Amino acid sequence: MASTPREPSLLVRLRPTGPWRIGGDSGRSDELYATFPSDRVFSAVTQAFAQLGELEAWLKDTVSAARPAVRFTSMYPYFGRQLFAPPPVTLWPPAQATAKMNWHSAKLIPLSVIDELSAGVAFREDRWEVDGLSGCLLPAGSQTPFRERVRATAPVDRISGTSSEAYLSGCIEFNQGVGLWMAVLFASDQARQRWDAPVRTALRLLADSGFGGERARGWGRAESPEFQQGAWPELILDKAAETGSAYWLLSTYSPAAADAIDWNSGFYELKRRNGRVESNAGWGSAKKSVNMVREGGVLVSPEAPIGAAVDVAPDGFAHPVWRAGFAAAVPVAWKAPSFQLPLPPAKAEPVRKAEPEVVLADIYLTDAVIVEEANIVEEANVVEQPRYVEEDN
Repeated sequence: MASTPREPSLLVRLRPTGPWRIGGDSGRSDELYATFPSDRVFSAVTQAFAQLGELEAWLKDTVSAARPAVRFTSMYPYFGRQLFAPPPVTLWPPAQATAKMNWHSAKLIPLSVIDELSAGVAFREDRWEVDGLSGCLLPAGSQTPFRERVRATAPVDRISGTSSEAYLSGCIEFNQGVGLWMAVLFASDQARQRWDAPVRTALRLLADSGFGGERARGWGRAESPEFQQGAWPELILDKAAETGSAYWLLSTYSPAAADAIDWNSGFYELKRRNGRVESNAGWGSAKKSVNMVREGGVLVSPEAPIGAAVDVAPDGFAHPVWRAGFAAAVPVAWKAPSFQLPLPPAKAEPVRKAEPEVVLADIYLTDAVIVEEANIVEEANVVEQPRYVEEDN
């Protein structure tokens, strides 16, 4: 089992100055996420480099390189000094946790809890609770860090003074002391020397101009980013393992040809990514769909996965359009989850009027047992096989 090299990295904190719209691929106004995917971070930084005159060199050292010089995690919330992330299934929910709270519903948990669980420290469930609005694991009695809101916009004609029909847009509003964090990973010291300053400049530009949707309304902006240097993954985890038989993803991921992933093991979900092109060569053209592994997945591999960028430009487009699936991962020890995934409720067929000699209750119970057994088999396979989520434009 090879030791994972420690890479120079940056921890970036962004404090929003207003609402953010982190929408899904479908474009629906009611579809929102609390995390900003790493492939969208790469796209935003690439657009910033196009304005800064670094586009060609940036693509040469990332998309065209055998090992990208720079990789990004997705953006996740932070609350105070507590960083949140989707937990690895190897550690969450804890095996010793009781059923007094639905710990499965915690989609984002503090890295300090992950650190303690990886070190074998018992989970003190009396100190924590799951916030229903944000899906975050919070210290008991805490306020919700962020919530979804819907805002209405009604454009007004400057000549007639009349307004057309208003439209609604969903957004994320952050509580005081809450923001988004991400990590920037450099492949080597040479890569850090080349790209550390340009990446900081690009992120400052994006903090002023905005991330995500509705940027023309001033959404997605942040104060000047805070940067902290360190080595990955000790930058975010005090008790990070040096080796592991699996890797916990903190980015979206598309496998490279050289990545030796054991797809029959591990625990991961696939998501179909779509989107629209932002380019003068064809603004708003639909990108090709591509399947990517979601953040939080645990991949079994003898070596750290690298990932690849996929060209999703429409057929005949003037230039490539890259969807970056570079892996930002933490080594972990693989073990099968200590829980059975919750079963969906059994749906019995409608009971028709029975013949006199048949007992209706027996028919219902028999059908319910059959459905439940089928669900057990199907859900048991989910642990070793990816779940597929399709989102269409």
